[in-house]
Amino acid sequence: MTHTHAPHEGHHEHGRHQEHGADSGQAELLDLDADLLAEHIAAIAKWLPLKSGPRRIVDLASGTGAGTFALLERFPEAHVTAVDASSGHLQRLREKASARGVGEHVHTVPTDLDDAAWPDLGTPDLVWASASMHHMADPDHALRTVRDLLAPDGLLAVVELAGPPRFLPEDAPADRPGLEERVHAAADRLHAEHVPHRGADWGPMLTAAGFAVAGELTVAVDIDGSRNAAIGRYALGVLQRIRGAAAAELAAEDLTALDRLLDADGPHSILRRGDLAIRTERTVWAARRG
Repeated sequence: MTHTHAPHEGHHEHGRHQEHGADSGQAELLDLDADLLAEHIAAIAKWLPLKSGPRRIVDLASGTGAGTFALLERFPEAHVTAVDASSGHLQRLREKASARGVGEHVHTVPTDLDDAAWPDLGTPDLVWASASMHHMADPDHALRTVRDLLAPDGLLAVVELAGPPRFLPEDAPADRPGLEERVHAAADRLHAEHVPHRGADWGPMLTAAGFAVAGELTVAVDIDGSRNAAIGRYALGVLQRIRGAAAAELAAEDLTALDRLLDADGPHSILRRGDLAIRTERTVWAARRG
């Protein structure tokens, strides 16, 4: 089941269906991601090589609406169809749309994008797929389905992350320097089998699915977290999720050190650190029907 996009790997979020209890926790993390990286999402939306302002947009695996609201900010006359497997995330998206006064511009469709047949999503001028394509069981099928949906001059934007963000300095924590990289490496070994398209070059896959690539952009993210408590909460949430995937692969000393960081009330909690940052990259491929 293709699920909502998220800023990290580890539970796993959009590849497999969530239990309801985890859904709200993921939604909070998606909201933090949207708020903290809003400037970078806006930069991608501004860059899109569109021939005219889109009137009909589809946001695939929309989550709680990071892409939906960035696109409506950029294209206020547009109407967005937000598609996600999580009814809880779509409910949160609708509530946010209402609070922002754009409820009439947003339509939500609950669906599993791994299904062979998708519901009627109209004929969009723009399809936005952020951190979702690499979770598709059959990404070629998904890309060809999008190609058939698009208006003749329509654009597909595939936005992907270079893996989960990093937060700690390389020499942290003092007793286990380099811990974060080892945690990510352990999770990557497991995800290589289950999420083989993470980190892929989507250009050739777009071409094979009948698209012509119109542009590619990589946006570097490097945000100082020393004055923003939300970055600590974001780091805690991301690393808690990654721990679930990496724990069995970690040395006992690394797992102990990680758990000290993840103890929100402990003296070594990541929430108490003043040296955090958000470091990652996002790449977008823009493509039209070939």
